[in-house]
Amino acid sequence: MAGCVGAAVTPLAAQLRPEIETFIGEMVERHGFRQVELERIFGAAQFHPAIINAISRPATSRPWYEYRPVFINPRRIAGGVAFWNSHAATLERARKEFGVPEEIIAAVIGVETYYGTQNGKHRVLDALTTLAFDYPKRAGFFRDQLEQYLLLGREQGADVLNIRGSYAGAIGIPQFMPGSYRRYAVDFDGDGKIDLSGSTADAIGSVANYLKSFGWETGQPVAIPALVSGENYREVLYSGTKPLHTVEEMRKLGIRSRADAPGDRPATLVELVTNGGNEYWLGFNNFFVITRYNRSVHYAMSVLQLAEEIRAARDVNSR
Repeated sequence: MAGCVGAAVTPLAAQLRPEIETFIGEMVERHGFRQVELERIFGAAQFHPAIINAISRPATSRPWYEYRPVFINPRRIAGGVAFWNSHAATLERARKEFGVPEEIIAAVIGVETYYGTQNGKHRVLDALTTLAFDYPKRAGFFRDQLEQYLLLGREQGADVLNIRGSYAGAIGIPQFMPGSYRRYAVDFDGDGKIDLSGSTADAIGSVANYLKSFGWETGQPVAIPALVSGENYREVLYSGTKPLHTVEEMRKLGIRSRADAPGDRPATLVELVTNGGNEYWLGFNNFFVITRYNRSVHYAMSVLQLAEEIRAARDVNSR
């Protein structure tokens, strides 16, 4: 995630804003926090205009032909092979326990943080507070994440003033939002604590658990190339919901898969803008599951294609 640039950083308090005082009161009443402690914490929080700018122009909004090379390139593929080789036993254990292939787990971490090397430079408190109180479009979501962050900090005995993450408040090697951290993160290295910033094993197990929790189907495809004709295919373009139409139903709308796919399997149609015209894919349940990590079809497709490239490169290297 990008660092802050642009307008000056502004402290949110000497005197706290009324909406922050209201939030503090809710945390005291709902969860038993001490008001004076939360006032101290929020008194140290800072508003970052660049965070608003960044979240208003996410990388996923780029056309596919610009987005893809950022994540599907020789360096990131080689990094994925190295990551897999370094953590082969842990990745294999995650696959056996959760049913998620090694290359998918590696690719998620590769897209999120370049295999744990770019975990974010923003204070999570600043990011979440800025977005909770100065980004009306998604204020409800980020206030919930701010609540989850304070609960997470209390549960872990962590200093919430010093944890760093993305401009959106995502934490650690797999970039979990605080709510996901509390709900899906696992102690995969067995040391009695969950540490997504310091433990690669915990990150691997948590990514696998997250995908499994959202319905990952072991051994099933993610997406396959498709061809379209006519105009009826637009009725079933991906809209953020689970696949609703079977492959056979899609054939009747002018959509043909370019690989074998059971006619009764639900799918959605993914459209990608390339330099040479639009590209189409049939996305199955596992594609939808990846979009639970990030709602963008570009994100899900980059995870899939990076995973395929990592596996192919590793297979070649192992011969």
